Amino acid sequence: MPGKIIFMQKLGYIRVSTCEQSPDRQIDRLEALCDELFVEYLSAATTKRPILQEVLSSLSAGDILVILDLDRAFRSTIDALETLEMLKGRGVALKIVNMNLDTTTPSGMLIYTMISAFAEFERRINSQRTKEGLEAARNRGVTLGRPRKLSAEDLEMIRVRLQRDDFLKDIAADYDMAPWSLTRALKRHAYECAASIQ
Repeated sequence: MPGKIIFMQKLGYIRVSTCEQSPDRQIDRLEALCDELFVEYLSAATTKRPILQEVLSSLSAGDILVILDLDRAFRSTIDALETLEMLKGRGVALKIVNMNLDTTTPSGMLIYTMISAFAEFERRINSQRTKEGLEAARNRGVTLGRPRKLSAEDLEMIRVRLQRDDFLKDIAADYDMAPWSLTRALKRHAYECAASIQ
């Protein structure tokens, strides 16, 4: 039939945030639907996704990009819609398995646009909740991040050594630190001491 699209290949894209997370759930769902699967280990916030770019570059007119969930491939509504427009311009379809979504139809495009907006809204809400939780923890005096290498007593002793004209790089070596790390620790300690006096 004239004008009929014959799909040539179905490429599945899978993303997990860290190497510790397993892609098995996505693999199990996509394996039977795709000719080839590509797995990427990157955070959702990462701007560059080399594996995704490789997949997008491999797609030709008549191909289908297959993903399990919307947020596996896109960071925001704008990112999702711009990528979809690019794929449409190349004659490539997008299948989102958990939505049972066909982006080649007008109704599919409408649903896709709406779901993309909701997905971005959910990510922003989660981000806001995380920030609020961190702020609440700080307000309760909880120390966030990695444990500090130097105690307050260590830093006071280092200050005494510096007053005796010991070299910063020698002191840093004694504590197995880079000189710039030691300088930063000293500045932070001085700021915290000044803040506690006020």
